[in-house]
Amino acid sequence: MNDRVSTSKREFLKGAAMLGAASGMAGAAMAPRELLAQVLETGVREDSILAKIRKEGVLRIGYSQTGPWFYKDAKSGELGGIYKDVCDRLCRELEIKAEYKEVTFANATVGLRRGDFDLYGSSLTYTMPRALTVNYVGPLYSKGSLLLIHKDDASRFKTLADFNDPSVTFSITAGASEEARIPILWPKVKIITTTGQVTLGAEPIRAKRAHAWMSGDSDVILFAKRNASWAAVFAPDQPIDKRPNTWAVRYGDAEWKAFLDFWGAFVVVNGEMDRLFKHHMEKLGGA
Repeated sequence: MNDRVSTSKREFLKGAAMLGAASGMAGAAMAPRELLAQVLETGVREDSILAKIRKEGVLRIGYSQTGPWFYKDAKSGELGGIYKDVCDRLCRELEIKAEYKEVTFANATVGLRRGDFDLYGSSLTYTMPRALTVNYVGPLYSKGSLLLIHKDDASRFKTLADFNDPSVTFSITAGASEEARIPILWPKVKIITTTGQVTLGAEPIRAKRAHAWMSGDSDVILFAKRNASWAAVFAPDQPIDKRPNTWAVRYGDAEWKAFLDFWGAFVVVNGEMDRLFKHHMEKLGGA
């Protein structure tokens, strides 16, 4: 062994001993992971959300209610859902707390861009206008859309083409991804818009002021189950307009986006997303 290698080895062992001594002196005042974070250089920018949440210990998450993805228990008022569970798991593995803020779909991307929260963790289906303003994660899942109709209209509609008529009115929730898709899929129909949470778009169907409410396939199936006295799903086994469905963050934070993308790929590949979808659909009576 030459002198250069020997010297390098002595310096390395000396440094390791000093680190061990420093760790011992820190004791209970500094957790091992915090000490390690000071020793190791991650390369994450200090102004990245990824660095910020680990430093502050909190991730602010925006959500909108749309079962089975994010919903409040009718009795307890507690939040639940597929993406709620995934958000909780993300924060648990990051060893931070989740702070949830409810928003409507119409204000979801606006709230994200102005910094009201740092992750929109609810069910956000892909549209190009949205993609021009917020940065989609993943995707974590995909889903199609279905049409909810009144049982009294069941005999009127036999095919999807039957809806494309000037006498037909669609109901849509402001800000929902289907808002821009209906004129493309059924250019002849009239459209009325409701504001608030997604399921409010079904109210005009119940009141017979509209003929169809278009929303996510799982959302429509669950809503019809809970309102079986009047609601029916058109062609429930044939979802239309299937698109990616996932989370979103602001543009301009490469570290945060890259981290979420690959962590999202992890929960998809290991089957967690499919397991949670099945669990919550069964729990809510949609399976």
